Amino acid sequence: MTKYLISFPSAAMNLSPDEWAAAGEDSHAVIREIKAAGAYVFGGGINEEVEPVTIAADGTVTGPSYPPFDGGYTVIEVPTRDEALHWAQKIAVSCRCPQEVREFMYDPES
Repeated sequence: MTKYLISFPSAAMNLSPDEWAAAGEDSHAVIREIKAAGAYVFGGGINEEVEPVTIAADGTVTGPSYPPFDGGYTVIEVPTRDEALHWAQKIAVSCRCPQEVREFMYDPES
């Protein structure tokens, strides 16, 4: 089976307060559905109040150097890309914003 990252940046969720509440309820329902299907690995949102740091190749701790990564993400494990796209569609509808789907490379150690 293959793992997929389904994600969106914070700016994509431009919702009114009423829409936020409904999107939260709807997206949690989809997550429960993914869990019931046995496809859920991990998910959450980036805590944007905590400043990211970068650890350099020599071990030095520095400030952020990559483009910002924010928003929310879900990692699923499914047998086909079509199934990953199915779950991403459900998440997009529930969150009311586009989702990006990326496939993790196979690593026998993970």
